[in-house]
Amino acid sequence: MNPRPREHFNLLARVLHWSMAVLILTMLFVGVTMVASLTLRPMLIELHRPIGIAILLLALLRLGNRLTHRPPPLPADLPAIQKTAARASHWVLYALMLSMPLIGWGMLSASGYPIVMFGGVHLPDILPHSPTLFALLRGAHGLLAYLLFATVLLHLSAALYHAWVRRDGVFASMARGPVHDESR
Repeated sequence: MNPRPREHFNLLARVLHWSMAVLILTMLFVGVTMVASLTLRPMLIELHRPIGIAILLLALLRLGNRLTHRPPPLPADLPAIQKTAARASHWVLYALMLSMPLIGWGMLSASGYPIVMFGGVHLPDILPHSPTLFALLRGAHGLLAYLLFATVLLHLSAALYHAWVRRDGVFASMARGPVHDESR
C-alpha cells in the first residue's frame, strides 16, 4: 500500500468530530436506557434534550466547516466502491446529525408540552400540537436512531480498518494534526 500524503483535517474539524462522537455515543446509550428504565427516564430526558440541541448546533458548525474546507483525499489505491461508501456514509451521518434533533424537537412540539432545556430555558414550538404528528415523529425518531447506531458502527469499523489493517493515514488524518518533520 502506498503511504498516504500527510494531509489532515483542520483543527476545527478534528475537535468537532471527536466532541460530537462523545455526544452521539452518549445520546445512543441515554436513548436506550430511557426506553429500558422507568426510574431513570425523567433524569435522562432532561439530559437528552440539551445534548440533542448541542448536537444540532455543532452539526451545523461542522457542516459549514466541511463545505468551506476540503477534507483530505482518500488513498488513491482505495477501491472505488469503498470511496463511494465512505462518502455516502459521511453524508448519511450529517443528515442524521441534523435530522434527529430536529425530529425530536418537532416531536416534543407536537406533544404539546413545554420544551424545557435547563435553567428555565424553553425552546419554542416548531410544529403545532398534534397527537397524530407526535406519533409519526416518535416512530421516525426511533427508526432513525437505529440507522444512526448502524451507521456509527460502520464508521467506527471503517476507521479501525484504516488504522489497523491498511495503515494508510486515513485514521491519523482525523486523529491528530500534521506532524512536523524537523529532520528535513
